Amino acid sequence: MNEPLTSNRDDAMSFSSKAVPAVTRAGLVEERLRRYGILPVVELEDLNQADDLFAALSAGGIAAAEITLRSPDAAVALEKLIERHPDALLGAGSVRTPDDARRMVGIGASFVVSPGTDEEMIDYCLQHDVLVLPGVCTPTEVLRALRVGARLLKFFPAEAAGGVRFLKALSGPFRDVNFVPTGGISEANLETYLRLPQVAACGGSWMVAPELLVAGKFGEIAELARRALDIVKEVRGDR
Repeated sequence: MNEPLTSNRDDAMSFSSKAVPAVTRAGLVEERLRRYGILPVVELEDLNQADDLFAALSAGGIAAAEITLRSPDAAVALEKLIERHPDALLGAGSVRTPDDARRMVGIGASFVVSPGTDEEMIDYCLQHDVLVLPGVCTPTEVLRALRVGARLLKFFPAEAAGGVRFLKALSGPFRDVNFVPTGGISEANLETYLRLPQVAACGGSWMVAPELLVAGKFGEIAELARRALDIVKEVRGDR
């Protein structure tokens, strides 16, 4: 895929850290994530594929990605994408330490996603008005995250922890809490998660699976992203 990349603006409001007042940025990012209903979770091994990957996702209607810090060049790839597409929804995933969170906030990440609940990390992101999604899979972890001010929680690992049935039960005493299930989400079960009222969006890697990236199948990535958005629209309608 060699088409020229352009800035993707799917609404009138810019989401770059420079263009949006700091006091509203986290809320705007959260609202945009809710509107997408789906967040591609990317493990990027080859820095040179970042532009083609983002172009493919954008062609499928999703100008967004969670770039996980699971490879040596992930942070560099994220920073370059943010520089080239300041209006896109681009954040860091697999953020495990407060130092990593500070670094991601420093490069302008739209959001920070962690596999667990680190109170120092949450507090730092809140202080800098950056949306943070701490990982939870037990009531105790939910309470910890809420106590320090998190407003949107990553339910992880979703399928391994019990899937839709477990999340529905977990949501019972936390009816005012919203989740982003991640881990084992696929095109086959996306709809069942999205139909839970407390699911704000779903994170998934099937659209951007490593084997697709290795093979350079960017057209297929675009099609998978398009189909995921179609499922969101079917469940929630156009909004």
